[in-house]
Parts: sequence; structure tokens; C-alpha cells
Amino acid sequence: MIYNHITVRVPGPERHYLLNPFGLTYDEVTATNLIKVDLAGRPVTPTPHPVNVAGFVIHSAIHAARDDAHCVMHTHTTAGMAVACKADGLRADNFYSAILAGQIAYHRFEGVTTDLDEQPRLIASLGDKNVLILRNHGLLVVAPTIPWAVSQMWTLQRACEVQLAADSMGGANQPIDPAVLARIPDQVKPIQSVSSRPGQLMFDAILRRAGIRYEDLV
Repeated sequence: MIYNHITVRVPGPERHYLLNPFGLTYDEVTATNLIKVDLAGRPVTPTPHPVNVAGFVIHSAIHAARDDAHCVMHTHTTAGMAVACKADGLRADNFYSAILAGQIAYHRFEGVTTDLDEQPRLIASLGDKNVLILRNHGLLVVAPTIPWAVSQMWTLQRACEVQLAADSMGGANQPIDPAVLARIPDQVKPIQSVSSRPGQLMFDAILRRAGIRYEDLV
């Protein structure tokens, strides 16, 4: 609906960010109605749309703490929230979760994220990871580029969907050998090296579906 946020850092020393307007569904968000905000979530250019400052608490903390956090995506999908509600979190026992093995951090639920006091604990939970599962809450990814953020979130979402589907079936889940998991980072390198920008091929494919060329955006 109208909740959750995607934020992207704007080039320049001001540390300004583009944020989707509060009250618009995602299919209503366009380049022209994005809101430029500062680290406090305050608009720095005129806008007819409201800003959910409380919703920017998570994003502002990460953008302020991580210089590589140019894009932050946070979702409340059914599969993502379901996995976030499980004590064991995301298991590394399907193709997509195996790719993310060892790359996921977790943050304990402290209620609706409106308290600035939670920000240091959130950053401590994230550490140097780029994928964060907010317990009882949802999914979050951090990336230096939009294509990589989209790719990481898609992989994380698929991992949660597969786990949700597998857990709905009878019988035990098939674990993955730890030795196999340890080899996966090297196995995916040839795939990622096809493009000089991680996630770019997937992002290009998404844009083609929308009738947009990446070259027109840069």
C-alpha cells in the first residue's frame, strides 16, 4: 500500500536522499514526485506530498553510518515477515538462501520504529552486512547501487518465499552440506562478473519490462 520506503543518496556533499512520498502507492511513485530529504527526513525542496518522518528512522540511521549505503530498501512482504517471525530466521537450505549464507544480520524487534534511541542498536545489529532481517518486522537490504539493491532484495524475497512454501509441505526439509555452502561464494563470482556492475543485468531486464532503457536514466 503506502508504507515502507526505498531511499537513494543524491550525489554531492549535502547527504541528501530521494524518498518515495508518504500516501502514494508504489505504482503512483514517479521520478517527478520523489522527495529530496536531509538526514532528519525533512524536505529540502518544495513538495505537495507529506513525508513519513517516522518511517525514515531506519533509513537515516543506515545512511548516516554507512558511506556505502547509497540505496536502502525495506519491505513488509508476507513471506519476508513470516520468516522474520520465526525464531530460526532464514535457513540456508534452498538455492536462494544458500547464496546469502553468512551475509544476513538480524535485529531484535523493539516495536514500531519511531524512536531515535533505537538507531545505534540497529546499526550495531547491521554491522558490515548488507542484508538485515528485522525480527517480527520485515526485510531490509543496503547496497552501493540501485541495481545491486534490487538484486539482493529479489534474492532475499525469493529465499523467504521458498522457505515458506517448503515449510507448508509435509516431511523434513533437506539440509545443505556446510562444505557446499562454503563453496557458493566462489561459485557465484563468474555469474556476477558477467557485468561490471553487480545486479545490472537483472535491473536492465526489469527496466525492459517497463519499456525503459537504463541509458536514459544516467
